[in-house]
Amino acid sequence: MEPPKNKGFLQIFDQTQAQSVQNEFEAILFDFDYTLVDSSAAITECIGFAFRELGLPEASAGKAPQIIGLPLHEMFLRLVGADHVEKLEEFVHLYRRRADEVMESKTILFASVPETLEKLSKCGIVLGIVSTKGRFRIRPILEREKILQYFQVIVGGEDVSAYKPNPEGLLGAIRQLRSNRAHSLYVGDSIIDAETAMRANVPFVAVLSGETPKERFVNYPAYGFIHDLGELPAVVGCE
Repeated sequence: MEPPKNKGFLQIFDQTQAQSVQNEFEAILFDFDYTLVDSSAAITECIGFAFRELGLPEASAGKAPQIIGLPLHEMFLRLVGADHVEKLEEFVHLYRRRADEVMESKTILFASVPETLEKLSKCGIVLGIVSTKGRFRIRPILEREKILQYFQVIVGGEDVSAYKPNPEGLLGAIRQLRSNRAHSLYVGDSIIDAETAMRANVPFVAVLSGETPKERFVNYPAYGFIHDLGELPAVVGCE
């Protein structure tokens, strides 16, 4: 079967894989930031606040959109290097303090998400989220947008012993959904997501709604690339 036409769908490796995607997926797991939502304004503000309080150059905070999805300690080291490692714990504290105030209100759901989730659910596909972001931050946003009911499992950073790209969270979510790796799909926007899926031996679709261009995924197996999450139902045969 040919991939659906004129839906913005960019690539499926071959027709055999396309048939498998359309006929066999029982579960779809999503990353959160830059996959379901745009949290860049909130995260940039939290980093900027922490940097001002610590006397660090705010220019570094402007790079925040490029590192969304990383754990906080990795964010900090990517932004300032090891020169200020003594300020790491205080950075985490200040970031979280500001996040308590602005993360929910400044996180924006991508417009195509509600309809996409409804279509997938009507096809009988069970859905979940696997993110480095805390589950306690994800749930209020889903509740605000009235889409929490679509997700049977949410795995956040507090639920794992090792962050992505360690596949612990993804594999745990698949077990909770009573699915298996061959019949599950992980959807994300970053090479961290792609590596997580690769380590778990789970099919992966990259959504190019974040800061990672298509060419950055060249070293990772992917069933497909989509520009917008609204194209996903066509990829899995739920149009």
